[in-house]
Amino acid sequence: MKNQQRLEEILLSLKKCDYLSREQLQKMHDLGQDRNAQRVLSNMNEYISHFTEERKKIYYLNAAGREMIQSEKVRKKTALVNHYLMRNDLYIHFERPSSWKNEIKVALNDMSLIADAAFISNKLHHFIEVDYKQSMSKNIQKIKKYRQLAALNPQFALIWVTTTPYRKKKIESLCEGLKGRVFLWDDIK
Repeated sequence: MKNQQRLEEILLSLKKCDYLSREQLQKMHDLGQDRNAQRVLSNMNEYISHFTEERKKIYYLNAAGREMIQSEKVRKKTALVNHYLMRNDLYIHFERPSSWKNEIKVALNDMSLIADAAFISNKLHHFIEVDYKQSMSKNIQKIKKYRQLAALNPQFALIWVTTTPYRKKKIESLCEGLKGRVFLWDDIK
């Protein structure tokens, strides 16, 4: 019974987060030391698949896992996996808010933007942006849209996660005047 519940909880986490590393699953589901976590995940191979990225196993739902928890979203190996892992590390860092949603469309009058994720904490909307090898010009365009949103309704915080101190400093300067924070991925893993 306990093992079945843990299995379902892990599958639901994979449904919500798309891809998770062993380390992320260990944090989310108290899987103990590496050896135990590897054993638990190996025993789930009927429901999950994995690939290796930068010497880490990355897990996702296979057809049987999707069927078990009624998930229709098909995931396969992707070069964009670090984008997902960065977003998931923020999700874990913020203690897995129940209101967390991935890929949220925000409409503003005649234009819109898609936040990588969003959640509500203390009645304040938090929009998540992941900067993994994204061009700075795309980041600038997104920040301009958030400035337009702030002009209409400043009741939100903008949270970024990026990969280098240089990029962190650049994004912080571009976001000056907006509520929010920029994290380095290495600081929240």
